[in-house]
Amino acid sequence: MSEHPALNSVLLRDFLVGRGVDVVGGLHVDLISGGKSNLTFSVRDDRTHWVVRRPPTSGLTPSAHDMNREWAVTSALQHTDVPVARTVAIDSDGEVFGAPFTVVEFVDGPVIRTADDLKALSDSDVERNADGLVETLARLHEVDYQAVGLGEFGRPDGFVARQVKLWARQWGHVKSRELDDVDRLVTALAERVPTEARNTIVHGDYRVDNTITSADDPGVVRAVVDWELSTLGDPLTDIALMCVYRRPGFDQVVGFEAAWTSDRYPSADDIAQRYATRTGRDLGDWDFYLALANLKLGVVAEGIAHRARAGASSDGAESAGEATAEFIAAGLEQLRGTSNVG
Repeated sequence: MSEHPALNSVLLRDFLVGRGVDVVGGLHVDLISGGKSNLTFSVRDDRTHWVVRRPPTSGLTPSAHDMNREWAVTSALQHTDVPVARTVAIDSDGEVFGAPFTVVEFVDGPVIRTADDLKALSDSDVERNADGLVETLARLHEVDYQAVGLGEFGRPDGFVARQVKLWARQWGHVKSRELDDVDRLVTALAERVPTEARNTIVHGDYRVDNTITSADDPGVVRAVVDWELSTLGDPLTDIALMCVYRRPGFDQVVGFEAAWTSDRYPSADDIAQRYATRTGRDLGDWDFYLALANLKLGVVAEGIAHRARAGASSDGAESAGEATAEFIAAGLEQLRGTSNVG
């Protein structure tokens, strides 16, 4: 058996067997990713391949690592046309490792994460991928959340107003210095909250590298992953964040040249229009939603640096906070109608 400090393979094997999972031989554990969000592990026995996710071992921030939330939504989506990995087991109370974790089946396929990953794709591949991402997000927003058992998954009424307050509170947890523009942006957003909104399942962190694509066709999304920020709320927050992730400053947040910031993808405005066309829905006060997305991403960048200072992130993650001011400023400019996201 192989080991990792955050995932003891002997304890994991005992847990799986206790949940009725047929485990053949010992477990081999490899860290896929970790440091900036939840830790993700590839786990194999002699026959089966799984993925295990758990929170970081330190530097946690409230609501950012909710494994029970991720489990609830992916379980509910099993029999919809939204592609997700098949759920296997959850330790919802953290009895095994001191923190909750989930086990799902491994989904094979490319993850388009870095600019180098794009080199293997033709321009038509990239175009199909963009369309596939929009199509998959639209399908998610069309799911009847009551029918799939998620009626109590969140409080959709007043969602956007609570989001403004949530990210303001989150800033208080992770900030390393005072930025007056954060308070200005929060105040401006609070004064401009839309009075009407649709209520759907929202992913909360949707972009290309949170999907697994088909090896044969990058326009086909085989699984959407990283659901720990999902809830019920305004679907325009999902598409707006997807667009704001296109900003070049996102490279600094993740610490590498991201695929999603590449100018080979359609512009943010183009992506937003594709979503509006696909769904037949108006984008409402679009500047508000983009400004809110900039606030969220600015706080997320600061949170990555916060966890790095606590020793829970990879090398270089502390510099993610240097992008915070850029996103906050972009949010203010968006509300003034002077900024372009793409």
